[in-house]
Amino acid sequence: MTTDTEFNNVTEDLEWRGALYDATPGSAHALASEKITCYNGFDPTASSLHIGNLVAIMGLVRLQQYGHTPIALVGGGTGMIGDPAGRADERTLMSVTDIDHNVEAIKSQLEPFLDFNAKSNPAQVVNNADWLRATELLPFLRDVGKHFTVNTMMSRDSVKDRFTRDSGISFTEFSYQLLQAYDFLTLYEQKNVGFQAGGSDQWGNILGGVELIRRIHGAGTEGRPRAHGIAYPLVVNSNGEKFGKSIGGAPTLDPNQTSPYKLYQFFLNVADADAIPYVKLFTLLNQVQIGGLAEAVSEEPHKRAAQKALAEEVTRTIHGQSGLDQALKVTDAFFGGNISDLTADQMEDVLEGSSVTEVNRDQLSGEGIRFSELAISAGAGKSGGDVRRTVDQGGMYLNGEQITDAGRTVGVDDLLEGRLLVIRRGRKNYSLVKLTE
Repeated sequence: MTTDTEFNNVTEDLEWRGALYDATPGSAHALASEKITCYNGFDPTASSLHIGNLVAIMGLVRLQQYGHTPIALVGGGTGMIGDPAGRADERTLMSVTDIDHNVEAIKSQLEPFLDFNAKSNPAQVVNNADWLRATELLPFLRDVGKHFTVNTMMSRDSVKDRFTRDSGISFTEFSYQLLQAYDFLTLYEQKNVGFQAGGSDQWGNILGGVELIRRIHGAGTEGRPRAHGIAYPLVVNSNGEKFGKSIGGAPTLDPNQTSPYKLYQFFLNVADADAIPYVKLFTLLNQVQIGGLAEAVSEEPHKRAAQKALAEEVTRTIHGQSGLDQALKVTDAFFGGNISDLTADQMEDVLEGSSVTEVNRDQLSGEGIRFSELAISAGAGKSGGDVRRTVDQGGMYLNGEQITDAGRTVGVDDLLEGRLLVIRRGRKNYSLVKLTE
């Protein structure tokens, strides 16, 4: 990502970008006058982070950019319990094997963002399983539980809504906030971590950790910082919908789950009203660059300059320059109407959700099958006459090449990589034909 540090401190930067929801008193002064260590937790209930996590990830990136030390905590311990925040019902408990697999996958997804080799403030990844799985119940209740009142725990937004539901909340999930506070205390004692960051839905839990540290260690002693917390806002689009949920679900940061093309298209297709706020939140482009994009959106919105910059910056960061190049190639080929240079995998990726027809090898062997018959089977034509008329008008394509004879045969040799055919009618109507053995 392109970057240019132009603010005096990270708090000013976060505020300008609309990325600061709340902060404990004195935190802005500490961030401006000290070099602090801050952690943010990530939940391993899935094998991949998704773009909704980008606000928190970019928060760590900005902290490191301003000289602070970022720590990404992956919850191999808390994942065994489950965070009740934002949920209407109880989580299904995961196996330790699945949790550990997800932890390792998430660690690799954080690597493109954070600098783990910086000389003065290298990023770190920690796993709270290292201490939580070894924690004994009775000492935990005596040393940690005694500092929390049930009244305060019930008032947390993460659990309050569950009390009004018939399903309620189990003691297991109710205790999650104690574990999160204990994480902060452990990192404070072991690594001198003075800040915890998180989404606005975690604000109550963050304050719980701050309070626990202050009860045990006071307001900061010699050699130890004062505990603080900062929270990022819940990101919604211009329609009030939660970010990442309105366009086919939330793309993930795992290239095996969400291709560079799909990630690029997600950001390329955000609304004009969302483009500049998202550029501020999800990229390191500076004020001058973003000001230029805002002007371009205002004067020539049809060129989608902000969306393109946003899509390019995020895709390059997550998938590298090669991933961005691939996304641009597929985008240009598909929307330019020439898909003949794309691989079978790329075509399937682009056309996910299109109608799929299966044919067996026998149908394509020997003399093959007439194109008109195949088009009808694939839903690209209503009848033989309909297909012939469309072909005569120049509106039928097979694997990107225009069909000039509706009666031409389609055989095994026409398969892309021996397994796929793509039929296009007009400019936008695609059908996939897959070979089954």
